[in-house]
Amino acid sequence: MPKGYWIPHLDVSNPEGFQAYRDTADAWHKTNGSVLLARGGRRELVEGKLRARNVLREFNSYDEALASYHGPEYSRAHPLREPYSECDFLIVEGYDGPQPPPIGTPPSPAKLKGYWLGHVDVTDADGYKPYTVANAIPFGKFGARFLVRGGRHQVMEGRSRSRNVVMEFPSYDAAVACYHSDDYQAAAAMRKGKCEIDLVIVEAFDPSKP
Repeated sequence: MPKGYWIPHLDVSNPEGFQAYRDTADAWHKTNGSVLLARGGRRELVEGKLRARNVLREFNSYDEALASYHGPEYSRAHPLREPYSECDFLIVEGYDGPQPPPIGTPPSPAKLKGYWLGHVDVTDADGYKPYTVANAIPFGKFGARFLVRGGRHQVMEGRSRSRNVVMEFPSYDAAVACYHSDDYQAAAAMRKGKCEIDLVIVEAFDPSKP
């Protein structure tokens, strides 16, 4: 069964006021079986526009991710952040289809993985297809795998685009290097004028840091 993911993008106007929400939500998350994949690490916004803070949290299924958002525990935590932040909050279904085949020796895994969080509006579906084929080469070279690739989604707060992609890399450095590689830039050129995209690269959550 595919996983489910929360992807909130936030601008926090008052970190001290926001902390009550974070403490309350974190205490509940410790008991609900979800896994925090990314929050507060290094980031590079490479295309488009997204908010300053980016979070990726994994649930056992899409339905579980939705139910958790609407459940009584999160419903109590949610209002604690509203006065202190603006949020685009997306819940997406995971992907369990074929992955990019490895090419050569992939980058060595690091302590912390890296992720691409992408939101896309495709304006020319036929013109966009060559990009989806060509990107398999850089993804295979840099050890990428899809966590989200299309699938069901709901915008719970704010705004988002119509298609969502999350990719996991062996490290943040590998994720950044893949984007800036000649192979990926050649593939990305194929989608120019065929879509609008917001894409941020984020480092995995480090549990050793507060």
